[in-house]
Amino acid sequence: MSKSQYETYEAYGLGAAPPGEPGGALPGRYDAEPAAHARAGEPVLPRQGAGAPPAEEAREHRDHGSADLPVDGDGGEPDGRAARRRRVRGGERPESAVRRLLPQALVVAFLAGGTTAFVAKDKAIELSVDGNRRTLHTFADDVGELLAEEGVRVGAHDMVAPAPGTELTSGDEVAVRYGRPLRLTLDGRRQQVWTTAHTVAGALEQLGVRAEGAYLSASRSRRISRAGLALDVRTERAVTVMADGRTRTVRTNAATVREVVEEAGITLRGQDTLSVPGDSFPRDGQTVTVLRVTGRREVHEEPIPFPAVRITDPALFQGTEVVTQPGRPGLRRTVYYVRTVNGVRQRPRPESTELVRAPRTQVVKVGTRPRPASVHDTGPLDWHALAVCESGARPDAVDPSGTYGGLYQFDTRTWHSLGGRGRPQDASPEEQTYRAKKLYVRRGASPWPHCGARLRG
Repeated sequence: MSKSQYETYEAYGLGAAPPGEPGGALPGRYDAEPAAHARAGEPVLPRQGAGAPPAEEAREHRDHGSADLPVDGDGGEPDGRAARRRRVRGGERPESAVRRLLPQALVVAFLAGGTTAFVAKDKAIELSVDGNRRTLHTFADDVGELLAEEGVRVGAHDMVAPAPGTELTSGDEVAVRYGRPLRLTLDGRRQQVWTTAHTVAGALEQLGVRAEGAYLSASRSRRISRAGLALDVRTERAVTVMADGRTRTVRTNAATVREVVEEAGITLRGQDTLSVPGDSFPRDGQTVTVLRVTGRREVHEEPIPFPAVRITDPALFQGTEVVTQPGRPGLRRTVYYVRTVNGVRQRPRPESTELVRAPRTQVVKVGTRPRPASVHDTGPLDWHALAVCESGARPDAVDPSGTYGGLYQFDTRTWHSLGGRGRPQDASPEEQTYRAKKLYVRRGASPWPHCGARLRG
């Protein structure tokens, strides 16, 4: 076989497929003079070895050296192969090659489009959960899907920024801060609040509590766990204390009014007290007055009036009353407690009462017998017995006070009203008896309450 038989041929390389088939190489020439082909505008492929024909040429030599292979009319190549190569060189493609290339092209296009969509859906997100930051890749569309995908559960008191329904784009930052229950006692008022702060200082700032000068039951740097914390806060307040004529204003975070008074340098002694309860919580702007109290006990004895009983007596003339049992007042002893507040005496308060002596009832007999119309009707009465009882039957008798005189112990005014003159003890016994009878006609035996009963004998 001469060299001109292999002047031009296509290079597929070892194991390469023909052009137009999957994995096929571009058509080209191997020639001893590649420059000439290059000038003609044809592609020139490098040889596979120095001065050696390509592997395809060696195969063709082996093929033509075999007597078993059929030879076509174009120089003895296997039937159909040369024709196909000529069609390829002439710009024609076999139908089988087209059918094989189409599905592969579709697969490549699908994979290329899918890869693009895959890359477009993937997002790089910065997620911070209670300060723990990490960067992750996700296909989630919004914040809520991202949290569910990462197993982050949030409640009503937790903070999520942006909101759970916010759409995500690559490069976004999502922050989650868990709520923590804070059992807060603020200036004596108890309440439960929620905070997303991690420390006491952060919680106070978040809640707007003025911590300057305040009392805190936990340090500002104390961390707040998810379980929460009990915190007592007493802010600084201005309280005015008035005592002993002076006014003092103190700034304090004390828990009770009594502590404020002590901070003001005021000492409570004995029964001293305050205008507000000492264990109450002091409020800002409050005024507290110190009351200096002294007290003593006083004993008062009070008489109890005696009752009187009146009994009718038909033996006595009308208008005549005779006391058969004199009354006697009772006695009650009461102990009072008297307070003096800031020098002002208060109303006494009774502490105890004791009955020292019960009153005795007075018994009085009242006459119902008709009185005589004149002195002549008084004759049956025992005037001598009355005189003996009143004066010892002495006409000139005078009582120790000098007020009453005579047999029947007239006072001067009564004596004159009966028509007498001068002093009754200076009159004769007959005149004294006459004037006594006139008095009896007017008033009965009542002028002689103790001795009037003697008239009846």
